[in-house]
Amino acid sequence: MSWSLGNIAVVGSGAIGLYYGGRLAAAGEKVKFLARSGYDALAQDGLTAESIHGNFQLDKLQVFRTAQEIGAVDLVLITTKTQANSSLHLLLPPLLHEKTLVMTMQNGLGNCETLTDFVDADRVLGALCFVCINRTQANHIVHSGAGRVAFGPWENACEQALACVQQRFSQAGILCKRVDDLARAQWEKLVWNIPFNGLSIIHGGVTTDFLLENVRWREEVRELMAEVIAGAQAQGIALDERLIEQNLLGTVPMGAYRTSSMIDFLAGRPIELGAIWEEPLRRALLAGAKMPRLQALVDELKHLQAGKNSD
Repeated sequence: MSWSLGNIAVVGSGAIGLYYGGRLAAAGEKVKFLARSGYDALAQDGLTAESIHGNFQLDKLQVFRTAQEIGAVDLVLITTKTQANSSLHLLLPPLLHEKTLVMTMQNGLGNCETLTDFVDADRVLGALCFVCINRTQANHIVHSGAGRVAFGPWENACEQALACVQQRFSQAGILCKRVDDLARAQWEKLVWNIPFNGLSIIHGGVTTDFLLENVRWREEVRELMAEVIAGAQAQGIALDERLIEQNLLGTVPMGAYRTSSMIDFLAGRPIELGAIWEEPLRRALLAGAKMPRLQALVDELKHLQAGKNSD
């Protein structure tokens, strides 16, 4: 299948979508943003990005309220929270033609499988975003750490298309690496996401530096990481225990980083309970792993989320 990259649609104009879509637009790519909340500010004033890799300002964005206004594109980037996947049956079809690639840049597990309900599996890509970024206003983002993207095909995607996506991201100043084992890459990211996002919530809305500085909480992080690795290994996914120390050391330079899940929880928004915690737990248990710490974390997060919903 021959493939060329023309228009790109970003579904979800939050911190992740605005940063990566913004970088691509700043590099000259034809990027169309689907924005429901924040549409007015983005349409009127554009995007301001403070970034450790160089600030940028986009005075004019191609921003739309509906997918129908955008129309069919060559590449769709899904950057919404996973709770919005229930709306993909409305959002995706207007954006698709027979060769459209769809890349989920969402956290957790199960997102690629969801996309195969709309496009053939060989047109589905999964991407892991290793970045510290927050949206401080509707059209203002702050990028404070990292930024690399690891991506790969869900099945055997067109090599020409994969090379083109990697090239365009790299030309936009985004460190972009192709991975051959997407499932392994997803679990590697969960080694960080599960403990830091979860514990930042249950310990009262704390930043990552507090989790590292408190001896007991740091040990909780370490134990959860070990359990996630064991859960992956039970499924035949070869994760190395050295990931624990690598992740702990890599978190130190983030400073007082506020995890996205903690921000959502404190703002009264639903957290990505299913994709980040429940689905990994389900798969690990099904493979025969013992997951008492993750089970306890899931139970506590469900209890806290239910309490928020009843307020």
